[in-house]
Amino acid sequence: MTMLSSAPGGASVHGPVPPPPSASTTTTTTTKRRTQGGTVLAVPALVWYLVFMVGPLVAIFVIAALHWPGMLQPVSFAGMGNVRAVLDDPVFWDAVRNTAVQLAVALPLMIVGAYMLGYYVAQKPPGHRVLRYLLFIPGLISTPAKAMVFYAVLSPDGLLNGALDKAGLGSLTDAWLASPSTALGSLIVLDVWSGIGFTAVLFAARLGSVPDEIGEAAQLDGAGHWRAMWRIHFPVIRDFVGVVTMLQFLWTLFGSAQNVLLLTQGGPGSSSTTLSFLVYQKAFIAADLGYSQTVGVVLFLVGLAGLLTIRRVFRQNY
Repeated sequence: MTMLSSAPGGASVHGPVPPPPSASTTTTTTTKRRTQGGTVLAVPALVWYLVFMVGPLVAIFVIAALHWPGMLQPVSFAGMGNVRAVLDDPVFWDAVRNTAVQLAVALPLMIVGAYMLGYYVAQKPPGHRVLRYLLFIPGLISTPAKAMVFYAVLSPDGLLNGALDKAGLGSLTDAWLASPSTALGSLIVLDVWSGIGFTAVLFAARLGSVPDEIGEAAQLDGAGHWRAMWRIHFPVIRDFVGVVTMLQFLWTLFGSAQNVLLLTQGGPGSSSTTLSFLVYQKAFIAADLGYSQTVGVVLFLVGLAGLLTIRRVFRQNY
C-alpha cells in the first residue's frame, strides 16, 4: 500500500505504508509478556524452595558422609564409615522394626476409622455439627498437652490402672509407658487418637461434596450404608483418600520423635525408639551428626518409597 505525500514544489511522492500488526503477532507478544511476568513472580518461590527445601536435602547427604562429633568440633570425611556404623548398630534395627510396626498398625487404623467416622458425619445425623467440633479437638491440642494427658492416663498410678483396679481387674494393671511390651503400643494409641478425628473431618468435608444423586441411586438399588460407604462413595473419593493417607504417613513417620521424647525417650532400652527419634537422639544427645544424618537419609528413602507406594495403591482406575 502506498500513500501520497506533498514534496517541496507541490509534487506528490508515493511512499510505502507499514502494514498493520496482525492478530497473531499481537497475541504472541501478549503471551510472551504474560510468560515473562509469571516467571518474575515465580522467582521468590523458586529461591525459597531451593534454599529451604533442596538445600537441607542436599545437606543431609553431605553430612552423612562426614565424621562430625558435634557442632563446634572439627569435621573429617568418613566415606562409608557412617553407613557401616549404622548397619552394625542393633539400636538402628530396633528403630526400623518399631517404625514398621508403628506404620503398619497406626496408619490403617487411622485411615479406616477416620473414613468411617467421616462417612457417618457426612450423613448429617442429629448433632453432626457438634460432632465435627468434638472430632477436631485433638488437632487443636498441642503435642506436650496431649503427652501430659496420656501420661496421666497411662502412668502406674494413672486413670487406666485405677479403673482396672476398681473393676476387679487389678491383674491387668501395668506400667504402660515403662514396660517393653506396651511402651510402643501406647505411643501408637496416641498417634491414632490425635490423628483420627482431624482426618475424619477432612473425609466428611470431601464426602459432603459428592452429589446426592449417587447416594439416592444406591438406596434405590437396595444398597445399605456399609455397601454404599465402601462400594459407592469410596471409589468416588479414592484419590482424596490417597492424599490424606500420604499426609498421615509422613506425619507418623517423621513426627513420632516428639511423642517418644516426651513420654518414653525411646525406652525401656530401645523398645520404643523410632527412626525419627534416633535422628534426634544421635544429633542432640550423642552429638554424632554423621550417624544422625545417615539415619536421616534412610528415613528420606523410606518416606519416598512409601509415598510412591501409596500413590500407586490409591490411584484412580479410570
